[in-house]
Amino acid sequence: MFDNTSFFEEALFLSLGQSIPILQAKLIAAGNINQGVFLETKEGRYFFKVNFEHNEDIFEKEADGLKSLQKNTPLEIPEVYGYGRIGDQNYLLMDWIQAEKPSMSYWKELGLGLAQLHMATQSKFGYHTDNYIASLVQPNGHHDSWSEFYREKRLEPLMGKAYYEGLVDLDFYKKFQKIYPILEDFFPNEKPSLLHGDLWSGNIMQGQNGGPVLVDPAVYYGSREMDLAFSKLFGGFDDEFYHAYHTLFPLEPGFDEREPVYNLYPLLVHLLLFGKSYLSGIQKTVERLLR
Repeated sequence: MFDNTSFFEEALFLSLGQSIPILQAKLIAAGNINQGVFLETKEGRYFFKVNFEHNEDIFEKEADGLKSLQKNTPLEIPEVYGYGRIGDQNYLLMDWIQAEKPSMSYWKELGLGLAQLHMATQSKFGYHTDNYIASLVQPNGHHDSWSEFYREKRLEPLMGKAYYEGLVDLDFYKKFQKIYPILEDFFPNEKPSLLHGDLWSGNIMQGQNGGPVLVDPAVYYGSREMDLAFSKLFGGFDDEFYHAYHTLFPLEPGFDEREPVYNLYPLLVHLLLFGKSYLSGIQKTVERLLR
């Protein structure tokens, strides 16, 4: 694929409206879903994402999420120049982020910027369109309460899919559903916040000035504690990040007890994408809730 310069030239033309000679096309990332290509042209440098997903709107939804982030946080967000499908390949053309050493204020900037993002709100939980987290459809129909949204649009669809695909048995599926009544009064009563939705270290880059850059969102309006819990799932961020966030937008007491419940969702995502090694974390949280 990467020897076929005509594919990149067509995508550049469709995105930018002009023919641009390519000086270099270099594969820099090959994940389970997307491949990332560095494109150097006579007009500038670009980051080009490609995949073969059958969902033709997957990058359209990502571009929509990036635009929502741009409007609601001072953090740097890459500019999107175009997206679409050529043949059996989806593509997304964005700014090239020239990574630099993190600045001295990197974690503080990230904490304050995320807090400001979470201050963006709307009347209901959800989003104006369904989108994706990784390659999984993320339904975002609106609900008045977070517990209802979390149950109906996050936990139940993925647990049902996990049962259908043989990743959990019927006994555990039924046990999992027993936590739903417990969750009714489990979460703080807060307004919906605009979330990044997939906030882990791999989706944060260092920009040209060393400041944080957010990429690969799965946005919706939900409980702001979802982003913070997700940030801790794979080791957590620097303490300065959490301190800065709490200084601007303090959390309600008891977040540590709620954190594993929020992380049921990303663990279910990983269960579906990568297999049963992620099931034990889900089982432990369910057992704890049902005691």
